Amino acid sequence: MSHGFSYEFIAIMMFASMMMLLMTGQRVFAAIGFVACGGVLLLYGTGGVEIPFSAAFKLFNWFPMLTLPLFIYMGYILSEAGIAEDLYRMLHVWFGRVRGGLAIGTIFLMVIISAMNGLSVAGMAIGATIALPEMLKRGYDKALITGVVQGGSSLGILVPPSVVLVLYGMIARAPVSQLWLAGVIPGLLMAAMFVVYVIVRARLNPALAPLVSEEELNMPLSEKLALLRAGVLPFLIFFAMTGLFVMGYTSLVESSAVGATSATLAALYKRRLTRRMIHETARKTLAISCMFLWLILAALAFGAVFDGIGAVRAIESLFITRWDLSPWQVIIMMQISFIIMGMFLDDTAMLVIVAPLYIPLVKTLDLGIDGQLIWFGVLYTMTCQIAYITPPFGYNLFLMRAMAPPEISLRDIYASIWPFVAMMTLTIALVMIFPQIALWLPQYVNAR
Repeated sequence: MSHGFSYEFIAIMMFASMMMLLMTGQRVFAAIGFVACGGVLLLYGTGGVEIPFSAAFKLFNWFPMLTLPLFIYMGYILSEAGIAEDLYRMLHVWFGRVRGGLAIGTIFLMVIISAMNGLSVAGMAIGATIALPEMLKRGYDKALITGVVQGGSSLGILVPPSVVLVLYGMIARAPVSQLWLAGVIPGLLMAAMFVVYVIVRARLNPALAPLVSEEELNMPLSEKLALLRAGVLPFLIFFAMTGLFVMGYTSLVESSAVGATSATLAALYKRRLTRRMIHETARKTLAISCMFLWLILAALAFGAVFDGIGAVRAIESLFITRWDLSPWQVIIMMQISFIIMGMFLDDTAMLVIVAPLYIPLVKTLDLGIDGQLIWFGVLYTMTCQIAYITPPFGYNLFLMRAMAPPEISLRDIYASIWPFVAMMTLTIALVMIFPQIALWLPQYVNAR
């Protein structure tokens, strides 16, 4: 290097210029890719073009990529065909007799929807447009139910098939199937905490969650059974997809194809598979898949350059030799940095920026945990969920404001979120103290 700049300086400059560009509100992939390209050309001249290029081609050889468009398509089909709405109606009648039943039903609904769709946005859309108005009509407390919908929808990135974990697997070169299995128990644990919270709040203050009136619940049995039939469809799709995968009949890519096909057949069975709907679904799927691909490409290019100048080792030496942090302190520092960044960035952008730096570091730490990368992937995803719903820039807060009924103000949304953030933080702490919460299931399935 003839200019006499130290590698640390270059790394900091690259990082800072990327943050600056992200603050301008430009597209995330453009900001990251631009810094990567600029960095390569300035450091290595035109020959440096090979670096990001070869990183991109590694990606195109990676088979689990195919699962992305298939899962995204499946989620859209389920919501466009109204299959998710039927499910809500079923839960509504079945949980109506419990205090706070609709809120609990909504949490269940969110878990099932996130199990069918890897993005938290889909759960959010269904929660905000179907569940919220229904609960408001029945006099539920605004802050309570807004929190429920937001907390519940963030489960989408933890319960398999999670798109965020697929991305993490790509960047960390970790087996996606294991990551998914690792997300199951922490996801259910979080959902259980939410349910207990709602039940306790509703017991202490019944005005928050009135019971559903008898007329609504006393429908003829035939109607109840019809509702049950409607609600069974999503479960069948889910079991066809995950069941075959866990039992070892299908690979990851095949199970995503099973999911997409069975969702399409379900829409056909409900006579809702119109040309217009297929067109809409295909267009949305294409848009989201392309967005992810661009992001990953930019990430890989940035990672390749960043790694090339030794930035990872610079960070390693800073954390471990200069500051003399213990391995656990390093992990906690990483978590804190996620939460701070999550206030300004969405989860994919965060993963793209942080993964190339942190993942090699996590590999070298000696925590005495089997499957460290898998465990860290779950921790990362859970921290993302918090980042999603914390002000000032929580990604879900804005979506919520856009989709929620007008009587719910931004203040209600901000106020509603803190108990859920507290429960999520508690879950993260538990997974850090007892890594087996995340690692038991993948190890058990592997052993079989």
